[in-house]
Amino acid sequence: MRYSILTVCLAAALALGCSREAATPADGAAPPAAAKTETAVTSPAVVDAHSYAQPDKVRIDDLALQLAVDFEHKQLSGSATYTLNWVDKAATQLVLDTRGLNIEKIVGERSDGKWGDLKFALAPADKLFGSKLTIETPERNARVRVTYKTSPDASGLQWLTPAMTEGKKTPFMFSQSQQIHARSWVPLQDTPSVRFTYTAHVTAPKDAMVLMSADNDPKAARDGDYEFKMPQKIPSYLLAIAAGDLVFQPISQRSGVWAEPAMAPKAVAEFSDTEKMMETAEKLYGPYRWDRYDILVLPPSFPYGGMENPRLTFATPTAIVGDKSLVSLIAHELAHSWSGNLVTFSTSNDAWLNEGFTSYVENRIVEVLYGKERADMESLISRNELRSEFTDANKPLQALAIKPGALDDPDNNLTGTVYTKGAWFLQFLEQRFGRDNFDAFLRGYFDHFAFQSISTQQFVDYAKANLLDKYPGKVTQAEFDAWLYEPGIPSNAPQTPSARFDAIDAARKAWLDAGTLPDKAATAKWSTQEWVHFVEGMPDTLSADQLKALDAAYKLTGTPNGEIAQRWYPLTVRSGYTQADAAIAAFLQRIGRRKLIMPTYSELVKTPAGLKLAEDTFAKAKPGYHPITTESVEAVIAKAKAAPQAAK
Repeated sequence: MRYSILTVCLAAALALGCSREAATPADGAAPPAAAKTETAVTSPAVVDAHSYAQPDKVRIDDLALQLAVDFEHKQLSGSATYTLNWVDKAATQLVLDTRGLNIEKIVGERSDGKWGDLKFALAPADKLFGSKLTIETPERNARVRVTYKTSPDASGLQWLTPAMTEGKKTPFMFSQSQQIHARSWVPLQDTPSVRFTYTAHVTAPKDAMVLMSADNDPKAARDGDYEFKMPQKIPSYLLAIAAGDLVFQPISQRSGVWAEPAMAPKAVAEFSDTEKMMETAEKLYGPYRWDRYDILVLPPSFPYGGMENPRLTFATPTAIVGDKSLVSLIAHELAHSWSGNLVTFSTSNDAWLNEGFTSYVENRIVEVLYGKERADMESLISRNELRSEFTDANKPLQALAIKPGALDDPDNNLTGTVYTKGAWFLQFLEQRFGRDNFDAFLRGYFDHFAFQSISTQQFVDYAKANLLDKYPGKVTQAEFDAWLYEPGIPSNAPQTPSARFDAIDAARKAWLDAGTLPDKAATAKWSTQEWVHFVEGMPDTLSADQLKALDAAYKLTGTPNGEIAQRWYPLTVRSGYTQADAAIAAFLQRIGRRKLIMPTYSELVKTPAGLKLAEDTFAKAKPGYHPITTESVEAVIAKAKAAPQAAK
C-alpha cells in the first residue's frame, strides 16, 4: 500500500481507530497474542494477534467465490467454498474471521462427494476484530462452503452513487481489504500468514465492468457475467474487487489502465513509464511473476494512494497531475510485486518487510528512470515527515520489529517506521555492503522466500547467513540489531544531501528575512517535490500579509496538486487565514484520500470556528468518503469535541 510521503498518522488520533483501546472480543476469546518478545522473535510458529483463525490446525488452500453485485442494496451475496488442508489431523473445527456478514448456510463435502449441513456459531461482534465464525467439522471435510451476504456498511467495500463518479451515469463499487477488512466481504482466515489460490464467478448489472485481483482480460466483454482465476497463492488482504463504468487502454503488451472513460486517456499518459518501471525492477530483482500489471484508477474517494492488489493495482486519481511528478506511487505499488505480494509479512507486526522493502525498491526505480536528484528529494521528504511523526509517546511503534501487544489495531502502524525507517535501514545496508552485493542479496531473498509469508526473524536469519556472515566486518550485529529493535533512527544512518533543496531553503529564508519572493522564472520550473519542501519548511504560522503575498504570486489556495494542498491548507488554518476556507471546504469534499485530507481536518478541529467548518464540511463530504476515511475523520472530530476548545 502507498500512504506516500506524508504520514497518515500525524498523531495517534489520525490513524483508523487510533483512539480505540485494545479490544477484547465479546465472546471472551480474543485473538491470541504472543506472551513474550523472546518467544515471538525466536519461534518459527506464526501467531497473528489480529485474527481468530487457527492455521496451525487447518489452512485454506483454495477459495472459490460465487458473488452477485447488488448496487441498489449495496451488497455482495453468494458463497465462498474453501479447499482445506488439515494440518492437525485431530482438529474438528474451522475458525474464520468475519465482520458484519449475514451467514445463511454452511455445508461440507463428505467423503462420498455429497454435501451436508454443518453446525456453526457466529460470536458477538467485536468492533475491531469482527465476529469469530466457528464451524464444526467432525469429518474434517475436504471442502466447506459458506453462503452469506455482506452488510451495506462493510468496512472493506465502498458503494458510490453515479453522482460520486466522474461519469455521473453508473454506480461504482470497490474493495479495500488491507489490513483486516477482507473479512467484511468474504469469510476468511484473514491473516497474511495464510496464502491461497482463488477463482471467482461474479454477476453484475450489464453496464458494470467487474475486475478482480486476478486474470482480468483486457478484451473481456461487458455482459454482467465474469470469471476470474488467480493461480498464484495470495494472502487475504490482496483479495480485491471493483465494478463500474470502466474501460481499458494499453500501455504495453503486459500493462495498461482501467478507468472511467474520461479518466483513461489522462491516466495512460501519466503512467506511460509503467513498462520501463517493470523492466527496471526485473533487471534489479528478477522476473515479474504475475503475468500482467494493470492499474485501476479509482474515484477520488479511494482512501489511499495505491493498493498493490496483484495484477491490478488500485490507484488514486490524485497522482495524475500532468507532469509525472507523482508517479513514484506507481513505482511503489509495482515494487510490491516483489516485496509484499511475492514475499509477504506474516503479521502486521512485521509490516516493514512489506513497506520498507517496497519503499527502498521504489526509490531505486525512481533513481534509474528520473535521476538521483529526484530520488533523493523524495527520500528527504519522507525522512522529514518521520522526524515529526516520531515522539516519546509512540516509541514502542518505532522499532522495525514490533513487540507483541504493542500494536492493538493493525491499521495503527507508524508510517515513518514501516515505510521510511525500513527503507532507510536497507539503504544503510546497501552502503555498508556495496550496491552490487546488496542487489544480489535482495534478488536472492526474493527468490528464496517467493510466495511465502515470513516473519522478521526469518529475514534476520537469512540476512545473517547471506550478508553479515558472508561479508564480515561490514556491519556489526549490534548495529544491525539497533535498526530492528530500538526506537528512533540510529546515529549511523546514511544522510542524503540535496542541492536543489538547499536552494529552496535559501529562497525561503530570503523571503522570510527580507520579503523577497523567489523569482517566478525559477519557481515555474519547480517540481512538486520542491514546492512541498518550500511549504513544509515554513514557520508554524505566517501573517495574513505573507500568506496573501504567496497566494498572489503562486496561487497556492485552490491548487489542484493534492501534495501541495495538504501542506498549504494546514498552514493557512494555523495562521487564521480564513480567505482559504472556501477552497479548503471544496478540497475536503472533492478528495477522500486520507493522507491528503487528514492534516487539514486535524488543524481545523483545534479551534471552535475551525471545528464548525470541519463538521459542516464533513457532513457534506461523508457520503463520498470510504468507511476507512469516515472513521478517521469522525475520530478526530470526536476527540476535539471531548476536549476544551481554545478560542483563536
